[in-house]
Amino acid sequence: MTGSAAPCTIAVDVMGSDLGPSEFIRGLLYARKELKLDSNIVLVGKEPLIKRFLKVKHAINELGNVRIHHASEVVDMHDKPVQAMRKKKDASMFQAIHLAKEGEVDAVVSCGNTGALMAAGTIRLRPLEGIDRPALATIIPTKQNACVLIDVGANPECSPQNLLHNAILGANYARSALDLEKPRVALLTIGTEDGKGTSLINETHENLKAIDGIINYQGLIEGFQIFEGEVDVIVCDGFIGNILLKSSEALFSFVGNTIKDELRRNAKRMLGAALAKSAFSDMRNRLSPDHHAGAPLLGLKGNLLKSHGSSNYVAIANAIRIASEIVRHDLLDTIQSDILKANSLLLELSESTPAE
Repeated sequence: MTGSAAPCTIAVDVMGSDLGPSEFIRGLLYARKELKLDSNIVLVGKEPLIKRFLKVKHAINELGNVRIHHASEVVDMHDKPVQAMRKKKDASMFQAIHLAKEGEVDAVVSCGNTGALMAAGTIRLRPLEGIDRPALATIIPTKQNACVLIDVGANPECSPQNLLHNAILGANYARSALDLEKPRVALLTIGTEDGKGTSLINETHENLKAIDGIINYQGLIEGFQIFEGEVDVIVCDGFIGNILLKSSEALFSFVGNTIKDELRRNAKRMLGAALAKSAFSDMRNRLSPDHHAGAPLLGLKGNLLKSHGSSNYVAIANAIRIASEIVRHDLLDTIQSDILKANSLLLELSESTPAE
């Protein structure tokens, strides 16, 4: 897989974070120094505020290849998407998306209002040819390697075609974000036997088998297999995916806090915890979402990544890293090619199948 050798340009909406613009400046410094990213950065937001934080962090001469695009308004978390698009046209989020639409930047990263970001991205960037709805993808840890989960909230109700497209979107994302040549794709359901599941799952399963070769389809997968690491892409609708993602994050937090509480109960346990400090540190790093932060809204004519509103500087830096990887791997072109191939193949199969 090849892409442009020149550094890409990424627009960063610095006004959407719960932690404020200063966390973005820290994130950019971390991306430059620790992740060695050389992407050109456009900071989108209130220019006087951004300049003040740049001075506070002494970052003006350290960031390099950075410019500011002024936007006078901010989309709040409680704003309704359509109303925000109509009333806050100069919001930093919408200005960043406008830069992508005009071809001035290669990708957009935002921690802002998810609904507004998806609505504006879909309306202003438009889906790629052959795709009805974009999908949100994220990366989750497993026993072996990280894995892509798609969709995690963009489309609560899906058709078989939507789920098939999710599989293609997820496979292409896994190639770029996880550097996999032939990512293994599976469809999430309640049993691995053919016919076990809803009519939506059964029809999607047959369609995915029909396009095997465009993607590396492995079949059905159950909930208890998710974290085994046997596949690289798990496909589901946005309703199931969002519940799964939030439940998993809450469970990881619960287990971590429980371990911490138990180790503090007496001096002997605290001594053992001190001796095992490096192991706990490695476990925290392995399970932390910060290293794979940024959920791309895939299937649009532009690269758009959503990070948690509470993202810290490490998560922000890695979201920018993932955005640059997506651009480098020409993700839009490969998705478009695979979608058109799959749609054409399914159309041929439907036309050759006698009507009942």
